[in-house]
Amino acid sequence: MTDPLIRIAEALERLAPAPMPAPDFAAEAFVWHTAPDRLEPVSRVSRVDIGLLIGVDRSRDTLLANTRQFAAGLPANNALLWGARGMGKSSLVKAVHAQVRAEGLDLKIVELSREDLPSVQRLLAHLRAAPHRFLMFCDDLSFSHDDQHYKSLKAVLDGGIEGRPENVLFYATSNRRHLMPRDMIENERSTAINPSEAVEEKVSLSDRFGLWLGFHPCSQDDYLDMIRGYCAAHGVPFDDESLRAEAVEWQATRGARSGRVAWQFFCDLAARKGVRLI
Repeated sequence: MTDPLIRIAEALERLAPAPMPAPDFAAEAFVWHTAPDRLEPVSRVSRVDIGLLIGVDRSRDTLLANTRQFAAGLPANNALLWGARGMGKSSLVKAVHAQVRAEGLDLKIVELSREDLPSVQRLLAHLRAAPHRFLMFCDDLSFSHDDQHYKSLKAVLDGGIEGRPENVLFYATSNRRHLMPRDMIENERSTAINPSEAVEEKVSLSDRFGLWLGFHPCSQDDYLDMIRGYCAAHGVPFDDESLRAEAVEWQATRGARSGRVAWQFFCDLAARKGVRLI
């Protein structure tokens, strides 16, 4: 019969697994997972070429310059990319990372999900000790009225006794400028004992991003140029007059016009033309 003390020890080990071994940073991209903690390497990053991102020139140039500075060991700001859905916020982050690496700078990207924010200090401990520079990326970041995850992020952005590691920069995307719904902010103002303090605690998170880059719905010309750019990049033949009519009808049925809608139309067009996308 197994010794009860041995069984208890084994049960405790399952409840509290051994610390994660030092990661192998051979890859250029990673996804952070918990339970147990691990950095999963990504063999092929899903992204588009930076030249195919239309209508976001100012945000592209600003984010690219900031990322180059960081990768070169110079001061740089955490960035919040906010605004209209489907306008290439996350695509821009991944495209900028690829461009900086193509220029010969050693920069790795680590994706962190919003649900795993409470574990961010454990992730930073691994990144801090590594001889590389990291772009930590959180896509679709937002918080609800009872969500306390934002407190985990404050120390990463600008605070804590250790501060943000010198070799880590944080980029996030969100549909909300202040990361929280407007009705939540207004509710805080109307119900709190000290309304200004209650709002400040939550809104101050977005203030800790040094760069705020806004994304807005694109014009019809930009929408059509996006599709033409995809066709040229992937060798999909098209008649411009037909493409224009079909693309306008497509976005009308979607009730929206954005980079995402342009890509969805292009995928349909490529399939009808018998062109495989690699």
